[in-house]
Amino acid sequence: MTNRKFPDDFIPARPRLDKGMLTTSEIVAMAWDDETSFDDIKSQSGLSEPEVIKIMRGHMQPSSFRMWRKRVSGRASKHQAKL
Repeated sequence: MTNRKFPDDFIPARPRLDKGMLTTSEIVAMAWDDETSFDDIKSQSGLSEPEVIKIMRGHMQPSSFRMWRKRVSGRASKHQAKL
């Protein structure tokens, strides 16, 4: 491995206080993303599909939630087991 050279004025980022935990906004964004499966969300956040659905229901308007559920229900890309 090679040693990386940093500029003299380089200031490393502070460690995150939340230890890298996903925020609710990040979970909602992942759930909206067609390429991110519920299994991926579980591996990154520890939340199961029903828990993600509960978060989505609580953070969206009812009509938006219904539209999202209709879109992801049965979608193979949201369920890796169906691929």
